[in-house]
Amino acid sequence: MQRSLRLIVILAAVCLPLIAAVPAEARLPRSFVGITSEDAFSGSARYREANLSAQRSLRVGFIRQPFIWSTIETSPGRYSFRAYDDFVLAAARHRIAILPVLYNAPSFWAKRRGSCHCPGNWTWRPDNAAFGRFAAALARRYGHRGSLWRENPSVRPLPLRFYQFWNEPSLKPYWLPRPSARQYVALLKAGRKALRKVDRRAHVVTAGLPPSKLSFAVRLMRYLKSMYRVRGAKKHFDTLAINSYAKSTGELSRLLKSVRKLMRKRHDRAKIWVTEIGWATSGVRHRFNVGPRKQARLIRSSIRLLKRSRRKLGLRGFVYFSWRDAAPYPPLYQDLWGLHTGLLSRSGAPKPGYAAFRSSVR
Repeated sequence: MQRSLRLIVILAAVCLPLIAAVPAEARLPRSFVGITSEDAFSGSARYREANLSAQRSLRVGFIRQPFIWSTIETSPGRYSFRAYDDFVLAAARHRIAILPVLYNAPSFWAKRRGSCHCPGNWTWRPDNAAFGRFAAALARRYGHRGSLWRENPSVRPLPLRFYQFWNEPSLKPYWLPRPSARQYVALLKAGRKALRKVDRRAHVVTAGLPPSKLSFAVRLMRYLKSMYRVRGAKKHFDTLAINSYAKSTGELSRLLKSVRKLMRKRHDRAKIWVTEIGWATSGVRHRFNVGPRKQARLIRSSIRLLKRSRRKLGLRGFVYFSWRDAAPYPPLYQDLWGLHTGLLSRSGAPKPGYAAFRSSVR
């Protein structure tokens, strides 16, 4: 851990003068650049500060962070925000915004109950009304005029503005017993109504929808078309999110163009947010496991594409997944390619992708 902290401090010190030397017009807007950094959330206060400082030096404007409903609402109507309070305040001190992902219903609010021996982080679809109350509780705590900011007047407020409702509901493991676009639109409707009653400035972001080809996935375009068939669907969200993993820049471009084409056909002018993109450098064999050098090339070319296309395609921003490689998740401890997509290795050493990310967002 000490070695990791030293590496992060050195990285931050090196990046600051490099970034300061670049003309402002060459940079991406800070609000366009995001990252997933669950290690910063779960690490010690010292580790978190070192990571947030390094991320700020890379011009990261926001962190996409799961707000795990089952760990916050410990019993019906009782909320424990302590762990998230510390993280939101720490990020605000570094002027990094948070994009919360509202996810994983407590067992007492699950839509279907019974003997679910679900592996890993599989989740049942939630009760819509209960989800709305949870979204409203987050807004009362972290939104404009949120109680967190009143209780901590020494911290300059950086309220939550965007709220992402769930993640990848088009995959069966994350929307048991089976994916349903109609059900998901109903969740958007209930959640947005409750959220906007508390904070009229709040924006609803759809779940990140992946172009997955797995057997238990609903294909992306089919799922989107099903969403838009629900009457008034586009009124229930402000930004459409895509977890746009792609094996090449060309594939990424075609994916985003096809999504925008469908949105135009449905007269939807909402922004598109790429809320997950990344490539692994090691681990299990997979089409997105490309090795360190190709990871760096894809990071550079993809960010260039997103920057070039952001106005034409109406892009709100992107989130790189992720900041640092991670260990396999309990309880199964299965190795997955997504655990090796970090800009940093598990030891905290920078990969070639780190320098590619830094130079691309300058």
